[in-house]
Amino acid sequence: MNQTPWILLDTETSGIKAPVFVVELAAQRMRGWEPEGEPFRRLLNHNSDMSPEASRVNGYTREILERDGDPPLNVYEDFAEYVGDLPLVSYNLKYDLDSVLQPEWSRLGVAPIGNRGFCALELAQRLLDPVPAGNHKLQTLRQYYRLPERGAHTALGDVETVADLMQQVLKPLAKQRGLLTWDEIVDFGAATWFPSRIAFGKYKGRDYQEAIKDPDLHGWLEWLAQAKNSRSVSMGRWYLEQLESGRAFGEKQTPVTGAPVINSGEVVVYQAAERATLNSLIASARERLADLEAQYTQEHHAVEVVRSRLFEKLRPFYQKLDELKLKVSYRRKYIDLLLVGGEEEAEEVKQEHERAQAETEQEYKREAALAVQNQALSEEEEQELKRLWRKLVRLYHPDRYAHDPEKHELYTRLTSEINSARDRGDIQRLREIAEDLDGFLAREGLGGLNLDDDSDLTKLRALYDSLQARIMELLETLEELRESSDYELYRLTQEQPELLQEVADAQASDIATEITELETEAAKLAEEIENLTEAPNAVG
Repeated sequence: MNQTPWILLDTETSGIKAPVFVVELAAQRMRGWEPEGEPFRRLLNHNSDMSPEASRVNGYTREILERDGDPPLNVYEDFAEYVGDLPLVSYNLKYDLDSVLQPEWSRLGVAPIGNRGFCALELAQRLLDPVPAGNHKLQTLRQYYRLPERGAHTALGDVETVADLMQQVLKPLAKQRGLLTWDEIVDFGAATWFPSRIAFGKYKGRDYQEAIKDPDLHGWLEWLAQAKNSRSVSMGRWYLEQLESGRAFGEKQTPVTGAPVINSGEVVVYQAAERATLNSLIASARERLADLEAQYTQEHHAVEVVRSRLFEKLRPFYQKLDELKLKVSYRRKYIDLLLVGGEEEAEEVKQEHERAQAETEQEYKREAALAVQNQALSEEEEQELKRLWRKLVRLYHPDRYAHDPEKHELYTRLTSEINSARDRGDIQRLREIAEDLDGFLAREGLGGLNLDDDSDLTKLRALYDSLQARIMELLETLEELRESSDYELYRLTQEQPELLQEVADAQASDIATEITELETEAAKLAEEIENLTEAPNAVG
């Protein structure tokens, strides 16, 4: 493997509906597990529109591609020269090669480029089974293994991230399994395989190996092997074959807990980690969780600051819009009741409208007050957040009072208060909890909670597992935040501060158009009410 040359590639596209056009193509020559030479990266201009969803993800628009992109035929001519006859690998080869590149080459009359290699995603799925990161999404693995931050959702950034993953994570795991040559890697990635943790059904989350001791699970695998769906049959038979051949245990990697493994005949026995080892792993997991909590708090708060600034600019427009929506809604309701129930019933609508209007005004006042409070964190506050979270994550253990409903409720209230303060970016509240936990518990009536770690090995393992689960949950939450349109606006305004005013002006223009339409409708409804009642000013 070390001397084999190959090409690692990735694409960004115009969307998911056919025809799909490549808008960015990136590649890196590899030799074995290492990058070799300069990468290839080009934008392609097909003179076609981008779907809004794709544009939000990769940041490309038709205007950008027309300005910076090259004709596709020119790009593929240069790409063919870069690739030669080397094998092609990507982090989803069936998509990048089979669904995107080959149809595009056929559409453009371009001769096939390179040769088929292996799918890096399939290799990762097999080597990382059971995946400690919770899923195999590239950005999830990048964050879990603390790989360098690249340009997420750009073709070149993803190529660089896959190269990092190959070097730092997959290479040592492949060597542990004795996969040393290119052919061995290709065969391993192409072999029939299913995840050790069942992904669906009544046994979802269970390791299929437990069927050795669980007859019900074994019976379910036998049922699966006789299902009508051919893929289900293949899966069930594969699991049963692994169990019958003893391979269920033979190729298992070292557990993510780091517990030592010893061989006993054909079965690999997992030796319970010593207390000191578990405590060390727990400390490391807490450190990781604290870093993630601080990172999420900072980024979530930064997004909220931008949203607040936008709200302040648009508040008069939104408030006028909501006022008119209420007015139109209640005037319609007034007319409906007037025609059926008469003026007395209709008069009640006026009072409802006044109450709703007052509530709306109060909501805007609260939002305005929150917007004023939302200020960007200073460097000192960001550093303090990291220190605070190192204290606060010691409180995390969802199973701590699982068998004591009263204390579990108190514990849930404590963690809820921490999470609420985090989402508000309320450093003062986090500081109050972290710096004087006993005092905070007493003031909130949460006394009687013992938050020390239990020394029991079973409970320490449960604590470590729960910390790992929380890390994965937070990684996914952070990724969702970074994929949101609000985060994209925050990111862009950091690069172009003037953009916020441009966005506000554009939204204000749209809202003003809607306001004009509602004003016209409200006036017509008022005229209709006046004609029916011979009295003006009904419902606002």
